[in-house]
Amino acid sequence: MTTGGIVLCGGKSRRMGRCKAMLPFGAERMLQRVVRLLGEVVEPVVVVAAIGQELPQLAAMIHVVRDRRPHRGPLEGLRAGLETLRYQADAAFVTACDVPLLMPPFVRRMIELAAGFDAAVPHVEGYDEPLAAVYRTSVLPEIEALLAADRLRPALLFDQVRTRRITPEEFLDVDPDLGSLANVNSPADYLAALARAGIEAPPEDF
Repeated sequence: MTTGGIVLCGGKSRRMGRCKAMLPFGAERMLQRVVRLLGEVVEPVVVVAAIGQELPQLAAMIHVVRDRRPHRGPLEGLRAGLETLRYQADAAFVTACDVPLLMPPFVRRMIELAAGFDAAVPHVEGYDEPLAAVYRTSVLPEIEALLAADRLRPALLFDQVRTRRITPEEFLDVDPDLGSLANVNSPADYLAALARAGIEAPPEDF
């Protein structure tokens, strides 16, 4: 199974109060860091952004696409990313841009565990984590149908395709602190992620 990567960064960042993709994280911006970490495992990598959204500079080999329709959530971004990869890869590991503690070994493990399934998703404390999951490009028709019906929750897809739900016990050895699932949603989350990564906070008021 050839696997690419998709990074979704078109969210509104309401709790953060500023674009999360552009947040400084050491010598990089947060989106640049996540793209780099994902690119250690898979290629090509597709970044899906909102229409008109500002992005930091990315390497020339990174594909940047935009949501077809605005304000439709991550399922719209998933559709755009899988459409871009459908002739280049069998599947994609999908993440958000606000997981700067993403662990490449976690990505590898998820891809391994996805073999034989249409989707593989972490299932932690009773909840699916659809933005840390693997999707085959062949699920595009099901995604299109959900979008057409205005059923916009990615989790709805898991009831329609062959899905493997991955328990923490299956990946804690490669990501014991669950950093790959640690979204940075608020200024406090951002400062905590910087501290966990051993990176000094930028000289700004957060």
